[in-house]
Amino acid sequence: MKRKSAAGASIWVDPDDAPELTDEHFVKADIYEGERLVRRGRPVAENPKRQISLRVDAEVLERYRATGPGWQGRMNAALRKAVGL
Repeated sequence: MKRKSAAGASIWVDPDDAPELTDEHFVKADIYEGERLVRRGRPVAENPKRQISLRVDAEVLERYRATGPGWQGRMNAALRKAVGL
């Protein structure tokens, strides 16, 4: 049995109604270049960021969060500017 999601795409309600997984499905599941498995997702960053714990004033945190998505990146940019990077 299928139902429509809020976005209009069909979603499976009963697992017994899901399409059968064939050999073709599994061949497409991984991508290889020769013998090497091609990694998916975000590529490894040349200079990856590191997670830390940092205490800041509540007002500072609220001000950055109020700017919406990407606030952590903007805070990082302000810190880089402050140290001359």
